[in-house]
Amino acid sequence: MDDAAERRLLGLIGLGLRGRRAVLGVDRVREAARRGTLRCVVVADDASHHSREKVEGIVRARRVPVIRVPSAARLGGVAGREATAAIGVVDASLANGVLAVVGSTTVE
Repeated sequence: MDDAAERRLLGLIGLGLRGRRAVLGVDRVREAARRGTLRCVVVADDASHHSREKVEGIVRARRVPVIRVPSAARLGGVAGREATAAIGVVDASLANGVLAVVGSTTVE
């Protein structure tokens, strides 16, 4: 993903967090996946292996699209945190916009 696409992706994620259309952190992402409300998830490549596995295990089972970004610090920055391993999108329209930025398929 180029820098411009990453900026657009992070901008959409930031809007989603402010509008409560996204959830922040590994535990909340896993909870949304269990409830069936998770539409896609953004995971930082430099997050700990344990954190990535906690998220990726359940989302693979639920067939939720995973988008990777290189930096937990940049991902956390959109949420006003120092760093975060994962942010999950729970709104279908926002998920479609996020997936369009990275050139993936749409969700229902």
